[in-house]
Order: sequence, then C-alpha cells, then structure tokens
Amino acid sequence: MGQHRTVATSLAPAVRKDIGAYLAEVDTQLARRYPGDPGTRQPVHTVYVPADAFTAGTVRSWGDAALAALDAHAPDAAALASVLGLSDALARPVYERVRAKLEREPVEDLRVDFEDGYGPRPDAEEDEAAARAAELVAAAYRDGTPADTAPYMGIRMKCMEAAVRDRGIRTLDIFLTGLMEAGGLPDGLLLTLPKVTYAEQVTAMVRLLDAFEKARGLAPGRIGFEIQIETTQAILGPDGRATVARMIEAAEGRATSLHYGTFDYSASCGVGAAHQSLDHPVADHAKAVMQVAAAGTGVRLSDGSTNVLPVGPTSRVHDAWRLHHGLVRRSLARAYYQGWDMHPAHLPTRYAAVYAFYREGLEQAADRLTAYVAKAGSDVMDELATAKALSGYLLRGLDCGALDSAEVSRLTGLTRADLDGLAGRAGGRPH
Repeated sequence: MGQHRTVATSLAPAVRKDIGAYLAEVDTQLARRYPGDPGTRQPVHTVYVPADAFTAGTVRSWGDAALAALDAHAPDAAALASVLGLSDALARPVYERVRAKLEREPVEDLRVDFEDGYGPRPDAEEDEAAARAAELVAAAYRDGTPADTAPYMGIRMKCMEAAVRDRGIRTLDIFLTGLMEAGGLPDGLLLTLPKVTYAEQVTAMVRLLDAFEKARGLAPGRIGFEIQIETTQAILGPDGRATVARMIEAAEGRATSLHYGTFDYSASCGVGAAHQSLDHPVADHAKAVMQVAAAGTGVRLSDGSTNVLPVGPTSRVHDAWRLHHGLVRRSLARAYYQGWDMHPAHLPTRYAAVYAFYREGLEQAADRLTAYVAKAGSDVMDELATAKALSGYLLRGLDCGALDSAEVSRLTGLTRADLDGLAGRAGGRPH
C-alpha cells in the first residue's frame, strides 16, 4: 500500500457544521415524509363485496366460481394462452399457477362495502351488518385457512361528506369495536375512506382513529387507512395545488395507499359512461399525479376496475378476459401493482396477467441484479436505484406466487433477506 497523498482544502470545518445545522430540519422532514417502502406485502387486487352479501364462505365461493369459469371457458393451458396471447413458454407455468392460486388463496384483499355497493339502509340494518362483518372477519382470521380467508380484510365506510358522515363514523365504530371485543385488531386489517375531496376530511379520519385508539388503549397510529381518489378536487384543489399530496401529509403517517376510483372520477370529469375506463386520458392524468405525490412516502397505489364482466357465452367471456388482461398488464407496466376486481371471473385474468408479468421478466431481472451485486460487466449499466427496483420486482413476484424462492435464489444467488436489503426494506441485509 502506498502512502496517501495529503490534499488541500479551502473551507473551514465550521462551514460544514453551519451547513449541517441549516439543513437539519430538512433532513428531519425528508426522513418523516419519505420513509420509503414499508417492506410489507402488497396485495395484487382488492375485491369489494356488499356488506349484505358478505358471508363466511365469500372467499371460497369466489375461488370456486373462478375455477368454474376456467373449466368452462379455458379448460387447459393452451386454451387460456390462445385467448390471452401468452407465449408457449409461459402458457403452462402461468396456467398451473393460476389454478393453484384459486384453490389455495383466491382473494388477496377483501373489502366489505358499506358505501356505493351497499347504499343507504335503515340504521338498525346497517348496525347489524357492521356487527356481523366484524364477527365474520374476526372468525376468519381466528379459524380460517388461506383458502377461505383473504390475507387482508376490512371495510369501506361511507365518506366524510355531511349527508352520510355520522352513519359512516358509527359503522366504523361498530366494526372496530366488534373486532376488539373478539380479540383485537388483526394484522391484515385495512380500511378504506371513499370520496375524499379535502385534506381536512383526512384529518377528520385521523382524529376519529386517534379517539378510538385512546378509548381502547391501543398504541397511537395503530390503525391506518386507504384514501380513495374519486373526485377531481382530490387531484387539483381550488388553489391550483395537487390536493392528493396534502392528503398524504394530513394522514400523519396513517395513509397506507391511494385507490383510484375509475367510474366516480371519470364521471366527475364529464366522461360518458361508454368511455369510462382505466386507460382513458383523464384516468392517466389522475394516476400520474397520485404516483408522483406518493413516491417515496411509503403510501402505495391501486388502480381501479373494469365494469365489463366475463359472463355469458364463451365468446363474450373471452372478449371480457382479453380486455381485463390487457388493462391489468397496462397498469403493471405503469407501476400500479394493485387493482380492483368486481367479479369472480375476473380472478383468472388478474392472476394470469400478474404471473406472466413477473415470469417473463424473471431471467433478465435476475441477470441484471446478479451483475450489479457482483459488480460484473453486462450490456446494461445499472445504478443503486435500478437495483432497488429490480429487487422490488422479484419480491412482488414472490409475494403473489408468480415466482418461487428456489428459482429466484438459483438465478440470483440471493436470499429473501438479500433482496429485502437491496430493496431498502426493513430487516434486509444492505449491500
């Protein structure tokens, strides 16, 4: 080892100290506002079920209905590949994984709906439905298996607008109280606040949850919630600022995700019913604003749904499947890794699209990540941010069942902990 050269500098140490003091508050704000990905599993979809239709058998019945749709309209890998345009290499592994998923864990995220899918009801009826939902959700987590329990479950309450505010608060109170009485809040609990237009409505939700936590002796911040973006005011406020960014700030760390509401938002922009879709320009604009506002905050994104249902004769089902598959693929390519599904027959194409997306890019992602870790040469020069994205890609594929740990380890030489570290997730080993 040679001697290190003494280099000359011009700035006194006090300058660095002054700069550090000047930016100390910025450092604190950056750490608070942009903590990065929470490192937990994100479901690939959310299924909404009206509160009066939700039963202990809902998850299993969705899986059975989805399998029946496959049997009737795509009974083997070649048939599904022909409908969706899957390559020969993907056809069998995707089809087999879809069937296995529908048998093992057909629904990843379920929301018992007390809003549009439920509508106005007599108070006594909604009270009973909220109490019953709590009993069923608690029992599912206590006694259920993955085949009949979604990993994530909760309710969508009515919004904070004056006409339904009290009803929504009461329903949420009954539901959360029922869970507490049944043994406590489950880890997979997710709540959705719909039709948010002003950041103050998010603040009201924070105060409501804070009051519940204090009443039940829960840790501050224990209960988070999703913000549903369904109005133009949620994207652009009267002052010309991006309202959704203010909503994330107003949530005080409780916001778990932003969900785009396809039909309410499109209608609020004046889009005719025949043209309301995930790929309409007004949808792309709204979601681009949501994406930038949420980047780095740890708040995740969910796309909306299609209302074209795969029902009827086979030709009509195939048309609906192609549409849904294409929309899901489009969302995935735009980094929307979650969406809504409105019918059991949407599940085959949801999982087919998701599994094909992760499997077709597996080898390239593995090669690039391996080269980055080994600092080896390749035909792509990747930086730390890209390595983080590649690791996140593989982790999402593992979480949903598109990829297996053994094949990812074989291709990359990395463990799950290694991937967590590269992705910047808690508990992972940094590289």
